[in-house]
Amino acid sequence: MLLSTLVFGLMLGGTYALIALGLSLQYGIARIMNLAYGEVLIAAAFLAFVLFSSFGISPLWSLLIIVPLGYGLSWLIYQVMMRPLVRRSGGTGRLEVDSILATFGLLFVIQGIMLVAFGGNYQSYSYLTEGISIFGTTVAINRVLAFALSVLIGGGLYLALTHSRWGLNLRAVALAPRSALLVGIDVNRIARSGFALGGALAVAGGVMISMSQTFSASYGVVFTMKALVVVIMGGVGNLLGALVAGLLLGLVETFVLVYIDPGLTLAATYTLFLGVLLWRPEGLFARRGK
Repeated sequence: MLLSTLVFGLMLGGTYALIALGLSLQYGIARIMNLAYGEVLIAAAFLAFVLFSSFGISPLWSLLIIVPLGYGLSWLIYQVMMRPLVRRSGGTGRLEVDSILATFGLLFVIQGIMLVAFGGNYQSYSYLTEGISIFGTTVAINRVLAFALSVLIGGGLYLALTHSRWGLNLRAVALAPRSALLVGIDVNRIARSGFALGGALAVAGGVMISMSQTFSASYGVVFTMKALVVVIMGGVGNLLGALVAGLLLGLVETFVLVYIDPGLTLAATYTLFLGVLLWRPEGLFARRGK
């Protein structure tokens, strides 16, 4: 029982880590706290559902359609909706407050469109539900695939951010946007790219979620909160911390589900969130004294 719980927890945590990476990029680089993040994720899940059920396109192939679409849509949202807020803020802390209010409204716009298009019922589809044995535990192939893709995408992104000029520019804007401007980095372009990349990761996470979980048009706020929990736990802007914190959250939720009560999984998530805010507000993996 313990080993199977660990396996399932890690599978779930891998997807959480991928989801949280996108929000971490959007907030860490663009300084946008996107409350509509979960709605973008759920919209991608519905699109994967439609492509599979109506056109027979597997979720893996649909990633080639949905991820570029998510990038382009997020790029457009930043340019049309967020860029005026950035310009108005003038580099002050006002941007964070304005972005929260703006994306809070965007949340209801996207959610309303999904409710009209798909209704309020939970949806799911059957894809690679056959089980395989991992350390004696039978796990559905779709969960293993989602975990493997999450690790591959998250690990690849981490390497790109730490071993490329492009990644150096992103990290420079995240750490010191004003100093980055002084050395010739186009801060607006990098912030827009970071926000769009975060949207691409959100829709990729939505496709992963759709393969193994049920979802509804009103479920986006749950994933926004879980992504926020992981970002705070890992430390804002700490991508490696977000990866580890995502795995940790998956383990906590699975242990509560198996050993305590399924109805307390969200309560455990928020309790963990409050504990981190009170005990280590800089994140579990941040160095003290910084």
